[in-house]
Amino acid sequence: MELKMIPGTFTVCKILDPSQADLTDAYCFLCKTDTELSLVCRTQQVPAQTLEREDGWRAIRIQGKLDFSLVGVLSHIAGILAEKQIGVFAVSTFDTDYFLIKSADFQPALQALRLGGHRILS
Repeated sequence: MELKMIPGTFTVCKILDPSQADLTDAYCFLCKTDTELSLVCRTQQVPAQTLEREDGWRAIRIQGKLDFSLVGVLSHIAGILAEKQIGVFAVSTFDTDYFLIKSADFQPALQALRLGGHRILS
C-alpha cells in the first residue's frame, strides 16, 4: 500500500464555534458530536481561541480511494505502529484514511511502515 507524507505539523483541538475553522485550507477535519466540536488542522491554522489543544502531530494518508468493502485497513496500519509502541490519531474521509503521529515518533513510524511492506511517498 502506498502512503503519502503530508507536509507540515498538525494540531488536534476542541473549539466552540465551527466558523473558527478555516475550511479553505487544504487540510481541515471538523467533527461535531453531542459532547464536543473537534478540529484537526495544520498548526498555523489553529483558531486563536481553543478549549483544548494538542500540538506536534505529523500526518500520512493512504494513497488512492479506498472502497467501503475493504476490511482491516486501519487496524493493519495501526497494528504495525502499535507493535513499536507508536500511537496514532486516525481520521477517515469519504475516500481514504489519514494517520496522525506525534512528531517525535514520525521517523520510527515511517521505518516500521516501510518494513511492514508499505511504500512511503513524500
